[in-house]
Amino acid sequence: MLVSTMNDIPGYTITEVLGEVFGLTVRSRNIGSQLGASFKSLVGGELKGMTKNLAASRHEVMVRMVEEAEARGADAVIAFRFDTSEMGTNWTEICAYGTAVKAQRQA
Repeated sequence: MLVSTMNDIPGYTITEVLGEVFGLTVRSRNIGSQLGASFKSLVGGELKGMTKNLAASRHEVMVRMVEEAEARGADAVIAFRFDTSEMGTNWTEICAYGTAVKAQRQA
């Protein structure tokens, strides 16, 4: 599945727009990682556990988005984006979304 942040795909013609597709997850932070992050914020530096969790979450929602696009018969997803927001003090929503399309390679 071709996934692009652009609104078109060079070398392809979009023949049909199938609509918005998305993948979504809501993650809670565990108390251990929150305490570690709190201590790390005192001295500065990367929060490696949080970075790893966010990367895994983004991969998960992208897979879910692609599965939805495939179920609709799409060849590609254009205008792809991630969105992340806090839900309360311990929950984070991660969403991948875009437009499912049928795309044909130009001759």
